Amino acid sequence: MNLLFRQVVNPNNPKIVAIAKNYVKHVKEMGGDEPPKEPVIFQKPFTSLLYLPDGNGILQLPKHNHEIHHEIELGFMVAKSGKNIQKEKWQEYIGGYFLALDLTDREMQAHFKKQGFPWDLAKGQDNFFPITDLITKEKVKDPNNLQLELKINQKVVQNDSTSSMYYKIPDLLAYVSQFMTLRPGDLVLTGTPHGVGPIRAKDNLNGTLKQGDETLAQLNLIVE
Repeated sequence: MNLLFRQVVNPNNPKIVAIAKNYVKHVKEMGGDEPPKEPVIFQKPFTSLLYLPDGNGILQLPKHNHEIHHEIELGFMVAKSGKNIQKEKWQEYIGGYFLALDLTDREMQAHFKKQGFPWDLAKGQDNFFPITDLITKEKVKDPNNLQLELKINQKVVQNDSTSSMYYKIPDLLAYVSQFMTLRPGDLVLTGTPHGVGPIRAKDNLNGTLKQGDETLAQLNLIVE
């Protein structure tokens, strides 16, 4: 147990950082008027990961029957340690990219927000972070000009360019690293476009990340 404890209390252990309200249309569909004055940051636990190296898998929903919402997102992995990162040096800190879903228990989130409490449980449940394999940074010409799309049962529900992000990746690296030292292996989610909504048992989800006509990553999930 002492060995385990020493492994756990290592400040170099990675973390998962996520950004909320980073697309203007999504802010409005959630009842807001404009993006926040600073990025809204939250974290997800590693136990929420559903790693799908080939992009295909089964998504097991929680048994409590709350309304679970989909949020398709571009993410990136941090390549090296950074504190107070300068925006113009952002590319040095990118280790690669990935496509992910940031699933949200919308009922629980609304409950906690109403009380003014944190909503970690709404974001951090098991399987709430389906993620593809890593896309090498060399394959991505401009992460701020990629196309995100999510279909449910062949119907497009989310579709937008990462150019619509209010806070771009350099902004996010600079802001987060003011408060948290970023470490190699940290995963960062950059926010979701508009069109979020519920998923249900037996749904087929198909998420894609495209660069022009080239598909960089796919997520294909059957919901149970």
